[in-house]
Amino acid sequence: MDNFISLLYFLTKSYETEIKTFGFNTNFLEANVINITLLLLGLIYILKNFLGSTLIGRQQKVLTAIQESEKRLQEASIRLEEAEKQLAQTQMIVTQITDDAKQTAKKVREAILGQGKLDIEKLTVAGKNSIANAEQQIKKQIQKQITALAIQRVTLQLKTKIKPEMQSRIIDTNIMQLKYKL
Repeated sequence: MDNFISLLYFLTKSYETEIKTFGFNTNFLEANVINITLLLLGLIYILKNFLGSTLIGRQQKVLTAIQESEKRLQEASIRLEEAEKQLAQTQMIVTQITDDAKQTAKKVREAILGQGKLDIEKLTVAGKNSIANAEQQIKKQIQKQITALAIQRVTLQLKTKIKPEMQSRIIDTNIMQLKYKL
């Protein structure tokens, strides 16, 4: 504060001594302070309406832009909430579908395994039946061959051992037996 007072004192002293230096002129009429003040007041009054209307227009535009932005923000928030709800529902549906698919896969696997066991049992029974049939056929063929060989052997033995006299005796005996039966 002391510096300010010293500065004012210095400026007023230099004016009083009429030294042409820079200083503070206390005579308002000579310094045109009134003219400058009137000029500034006139400019403020004239420009106030012009600048005021321009600033009011800009303010209205900014307020309108802010309101529209807030409205879009609310709409976006609503859409976001709806999208989140749909996402949650979709996730629930996906989870349910996944669970259903797992259960279905388990049932199908069990059905396939069960059917496979049945098929194996059927094949086993069919194989056993085939083997049994093959054994029966082989037994029949062996019996036929044994019978054929036995007949052939007996025939050979009879041809070699039975003489025509013995054949006629056997025929006569058989004829006699037939007579008695009748």
